Amino acid sequence: MRAVDGLSLDIGAGEFFSLLGESGCGKTTTLRMVAGFEDPDAGEILLDDADLTAVPAHKRPVNTVFQSYALFPFMTVAENVAFGLRYQKPTRAEEAARVAAALELVELEKLGKRKPHQLSGGQQQRVALARALVLEPRVLLLDEPLGALDARLRKALQRELRALHDRVGTTFIYVTHDQEEALTMSDRLAVIVDGRAEQVGTPSEVYAEPASAYVATFLGSATLLEGVPAGAGPEPGLAAYAVGEQTLFVDGPPATGDPVQLMVRPERVELAAAATPLDGVNVFAATVESMTYQGAQTSVRVRAGAMAVEAEVPNMHGAAPAWLVAGQPVCLRISSTALRVLDR
Repeated sequence: MRAVDGLSLDIGAGEFFSLLGESGCGKTTTLRMVAGFEDPDAGEILLDDADLTAVPAHKRPVNTVFQSYALFPFMTVAENVAFGLRYQKPTRAEEAARVAAALELVELEKLGKRKPHQLSGGQQQRVALARALVLEPRVLLLDEPLGALDARLRKALQRELRALHDRVGTTFIYVTHDQEEALTMSDRLAVIVDGRAEQVGTPSEVYAEPASAYVATFLGSATLLEGVPAGAGPEPGLAAYAVGEQTLFVDGPPATGDPVQLMVRPERVELAAAATPLDGVNVFAATVESMTYQGAQTSVRVRAGAMAVEAEVPNMHGAAPAWLVAGQPVCLRISSTALRVLDR
């Protein structure tokens, strides 16, 4: 089995580009080929039209930050950051100035004399970033650099890393299996499956308009419904699809051809009390099957005949609305614009 199979990506200068996928999908192998640690069997790796494929790793204008920071415990923070400069042989004054500038970028300018064991995990991660940035790479490669941190610290450093990228303007290629991380940090991302790019686009494009059922379910929560084309809807510009005994209407020309999958995100599903029904198309009487409290919202599974749908209801007053009770009827509406048609 090939680790990377005919992958072709075009990454813009200064872009924050993420490779997103499950473990073993080929994203780290891709990063290692860009870094020069792995040789591709075919194809080219171009940087501003210059072919890097045969260029040794230490001569490429790229640098890598790994999940394990690999800081030297016997060196100070400043010495760790300066370590990579030994190949460039700057003067002492140049080295001191570049190290100071790199530490200022990651907001550690006051900690240069400390040893790694005197730093928090987040601070150690920033030292690793400074060690890479001090070499002034044209491309910075990041292989799950936040993977070893706890959830709270990860979120804080996601914001810091994105802000750092915006300050330095260097091209970042970021590897992660964390969907939220890729969505919140990236300018664009590629969903990698079995060494191939399943979809490339901005976070909003890939999330709202997934190219396949895999992307739809991997990148966030989604309900997939089997739909049989049933011609035109009741209004111009609507297509009809039979879902069990129900009919759903989707924006588009009359529906013909083979069965499809209809995708809807839970936050796009609307629920209301049965006593105050909603109007419009795709409105159904439904029953609440289950509820899960999630703090800011309650995750709800409702059923209308054979059609089961996941929804999210905001907890505006700290708890689910009083009318939302397991086993009780509700009114369900799925906007025609909320549904996405996917090939089976």
